Amino acid sequence: MTPPDLAVVLPTLNESGNIAPLIERIDAALKGIAWEVIVVDDDSADGTADEARRLARTDGRVRVIQRMGRRGLSSAAIEGMLATAAPHVAIMDADHQHDPALLPLMLAAVQGGADVAVASRFAEGSSVAEWAESARTRLSAFANSAARRITGVDLTDPMSGYFLLETELARRLAPRLSGIGFKILLDMLAASEKTLRVQELALSFAPRREGASKLDNGVAFDFLAGLYERSFGRFIPTRFAMFGTVGGIGVLVHLAVLAVLLAGVTDRFPVAQASATIATMTFNFWLNNWLTYRDRRLTGVRDWLRGWAGFCLTCSVGAFANVAAASLLEARGAPVLAAALIGILLGSVWNYALSSRFVWGRY
Repeated sequence: MTPPDLAVVLPTLNESGNIAPLIERIDAALKGIAWEVIVVDDDSADGTADEARRLARTDGRVRVIQRMGRRGLSSAAIEGMLATAAPHVAIMDADHQHDPALLPLMLAAVQGGADVAVASRFAEGSSVAEWAESARTRLSAFANSAARRITGVDLTDPMSGYFLLETELARRLAPRLSGIGFKILLDMLAASEKTLRVQELALSFAPRREGASKLDNGVAFDFLAGLYERSFGRFIPTRFAMFGTVGGIGVLVHLAVLAVLLAGVTDRFPVAQASATIATMTFNFWLNNWLTYRDRRLTGVRDWLRGWAGFCLTCSVGAFANVAAASLLEARGAPVLAAALIGILLGSVWNYALSSRFVWGRY
């Protein structure tokens, strides 16, 4: 079999119905080009890895990496890029929103001197039918300005998930990538010691063929996390900073609930503090699940409730220390605000360490 010149990496999560028709489209687009597809599946519940293996039994150009106990688009893309011997590698979604017909043009751009070819949703001639023009313009302007500050590259779509580059370049950048979230392109551009030459191609962003989208409004938060990673990530790990940000918002929730309870529900501080702590744990779990761990997000009522219960359980020791310390301080005359904040501080480190390991780390 002819060695592949291009590897197409497909990070997947519950895409079983999309794989076969997408590989047919890739094959049609890459006539005359030796290729392989690497499906990197995050142990999908719908049998995506099994479907990819079924295809691989009749087509040696299809390979499968089934990941157990870990998730995330960026980390899946990195593993796929490192798993090929092809001199060029492309990353694209498996949901048919990325048009495989662009692959030959992207390959030609890199062979012609570009370091990275990017399919842009915002470049002139592109189309994003489901997005409002005003929202598109604002997002493009903000993302381009912010990304240019940390990468030195003028981009219209730094959050694009569809790009192509030389595999050797990907291997050199891989040790410096965070592997968190969905921002793999921004991460790679910022990790390069030299400013990369980027050529953008207009993308007609199609509707998802089937299944549910993994992206949502949290993508803006993910973009900001990418900026943080490259600006301060060497001092404080990005996920810890995100968890801390959620905790900071939770402090406001805690104090608001505490104030409401003490104002008219109960005059017993321990009861009010315990109730506020439970309310804050619930809020923090929801927001962390939506933002901090959005690449490992728990979905469905059963998983969400199990995750919430696990979060409350792993935080129970921290919550006990929180309530006990704050109540003791308040009983000895400390101001309510100071007592509450000290209690929160004592429980915070425990909450992050155990919830990262036992709530989101296990799925």
